[in-house]
Amino acid sequence: MGTPLGTPTEQATEVIDRLSEEYPDPEISLNFSNRLELLVAVVLSAQCTDERVNKETAHLFEKYQTAEDYANADEAELAEDLNSITYFNSKAGYIKSAAATILEEHDGEVPDTMAELTDLSGVGRKTANVVLQHAHDITEGIVVDTHVQRLSRRLGITEEERPEAIEQDLMPVVPREHWKNYTHWLIAHGRATCTARNPDCEDCIVEDICPSSKLDHDVDLADGSEW
Repeated sequence: MGTPLGTPTEQATEVIDRLSEEYPDPEISLNFSNRLELLVAVVLSAQCTDERVNKETAHLFEKYQTAEDYANADEAELAEDLNSITYFNSKAGYIKSAAATILEEHDGEVPDTMAELTDLSGVGRKTANVVLQHAHDITEGIVVDTHVQRLSRRLGITEEERPEAIEQDLMPVVPREHWKNYTHWLIAHGRATCTARNPDCEDCIVEDICPSSKLDHDVDLADGSEW
């Protein structure tokens, strides 16, 4: 078991210093070429791997290119186009509904505020944060995906369990200029080293300050998606 630093702020700062050196060029792993594609990809990524989403969207984005295309799509056909994605029937409904709202209320353009994004079907705060950060270059919060949940708790930066509560804990202790990359650093480390079931504590660059190091139990409070 490692020994965490005195306060959550000190702990978060040290974690950021180390992970930023280990993963100097963090990037989003979903493939997209415009704001609508990103929105669709993030909705699809709930409880589904980014790798699977990218395979599906490779053909999906050729068939559906505008909000109007999605809004006017036959929902059963759209669902069939998504049938390798988890909960594809529900997600088809969300995407069709969200596209209709974008078409009717936002002139076919993906909105750029948290309130307007979270009013769309299938879009919660996490999805909205991703779209704001990567489509509009606006950072209003921290994206809390499964890796951020798991690692932030394991590292002793938060004791909260729900993504929304974790985000509220993180925002005061993570410097605002790092809000966007904090997510990517923890995702990279979560995939490479601090995995859900078999964390490689021996090869972990934050092992000495991690209170969960060398424990047998797995702290995995995933909400499903990688984003």
